[in-house]
Amino acid sequence: MSTRAPESAGEVETAGTQRPPAVRLSSLRKRYGQVDAVDGVDLAMADGEFFTLLGPSGSGKTSLLRLIAGFERPDSGRVELAGVDVTFRPPYARDVNTVFQDYALFPHMTVADNVEYGLRVKRVPKARRRERVEQVLATVRLAGHGGRKPAQLSGGQRQRVALARAIVNQPKVLLLDEPLGALDLKLRQEMQLELKRIQEQLGITFLYVTHDQEEALTMSDRVAILRDGHIEQVGTPVEVYERPASDFVAGFIGVSNLIERDGRRVTVRPEKIRVLDDGEAPDPGAHVERGTVREVVYLGAVTRYLVDLEAAGQLVVVRQNLDSAAEVLQARGRRVRLAWQPEQAFPIGGRGSGRTDSEEEA
Repeated sequence: MSTRAPESAGEVETAGTQRPPAVRLSSLRKRYGQVDAVDGVDLAMADGEFFTLLGPSGSGKTSLLRLIAGFERPDSGRVELAGVDVTFRPPYARDVNTVFQDYALFPHMTVADNVEYGLRVKRVPKARRRERVEQVLATVRLAGHGGRKPAQLSGGQRQRVALARAIVNQPKVLLLDEPLGALDLKLRQEMQLELKRIQEQLGITFLYVTHDQEEALTMSDRVAILRDGHIEQVGTPVEVYERPASDFVAGFIGVSNLIERDGRRVTVRPEKIRVLDDGEAPDPGAHVERGTVREVVYLGAVTRYLVDLEAAGQLVVVRQNLDSAAEVLQARGRRVRLAWQPEQAFPIGGRGSGRTDSEEEA
């Protein structure tokens, strides 16, 4: 099983085993022309952790991955793997492997030969190579597929081959650069669960890059949200979703409502807001807003409402369709009361500090 995700970067080193982080980045910077692709990043990932770098295109995710892999050198700062400074080591001298979105398989080789390739380069004895290939193909649920060519496999199977080739050398850290981006939605969701299963089974540190928020929340022990080359927030999926540190995080992770009342800016998630029925009293202590429904979108399992508030602002509200939803589209223009508990709304600033609450308390 994977190691419990630490509450803060410092805890990685102070835990009982006293092991250094699997990956530590210190004041890391990389500039391309006039663009700061990586702007002073400090980050630590625990041994056996599934850690995700999440952000929009151009936020610095892939640049960070390339610096860790050794494909690029930083302008300043340091990269450590298991406590060893590898900042200026070439890729082959780092105990990491990378899985890319385009698979990068050799089309003329069989599945087994593709997976075995790294072991051949390292001159592992033939019997041991074949044994390792069989073990790894079984791990990714491709036992019996070793004799096929990549062209004979589905997209999901080719991605499993790429994963098998990356883990056959048993690296300490596996870097995954949007590996599921080329798959359709259903297969991508299946592979998300499969990747998490494999990571837990192997106990390897996974550093995963994606712009897909649901993907990050589904698989990760912790998530770092990047913007313009710096980190906006680091935390567990629950922390970054429930307690976003900035406007950007609140808007990028799912849908969030930002409103200002009495000089305080707060965020509240759409699913936390109740639409009170006519004559229904709010729960004790609940905050209540009145407004008018501007738009209604029926989404099958839920209905999404856009409500203009009397006290200024708008709220997006999601309501589960427990009963017949035939009448929901008639709600446009209706006056409603909305309610939520104070603990479900969190104060928010303009930009994140890049720290979780637990780090600030440490």
